[in-house]
Amino acid sequence: MVPPGHIHGSAQARLTTQISVQGELQGHGRTFTEVGVVLARNPDTVLGPDLAFICQSKLPVRESREGYLETIPDLIVEILSKNDTRSEVDGKVAAYLSAGVRVVWVVDPDSKTLAAHRPGVEPQLHKASDVVALDDVIPGFTLKVADIYAA
Repeated sequence: MVPPGHIHGSAQARLTTQISVQGELQGHGRTFTEVGVVLARNPDTVLGPDLAFICQSKLPVRESREGYLETIPDLIVEILSKNDTRSEVDGKVAAYLSAGVRVVWVVDPDSKTLAAHRPGVEPQLHKASDVVALDDVIPGFTLKVADIYAA
């Protein structure tokens, strides 16, 4: 797998900081980056999201022998890279939601957008001028989408 570029890394760092500060440090759960998540067994399905958040009510986490999370995160963040195809990303989103993830954010640095996916509803597309909330996962969480992409 080709490593992501600096724009991807910057967006990941900014999102991790906000989710950690507003979520983990406020006692709402734990933040993880670049961690394997076991979505299914027999056959095994393990994906590695850019960022994951697990609510306090699910802690402590369960983990596999390999150290992957077996606790299904409440929030998953995927940041698009140049090598990602739409079908790959759509497949990941579907797999996460089917496994019980409550919210999947797909962050697109090219269009400076954030698409929020939830089970059973159409994705919500947020532009740079929008503010996203995440009260059902992290109480009080807000983020201006433009802050993900600040230079």
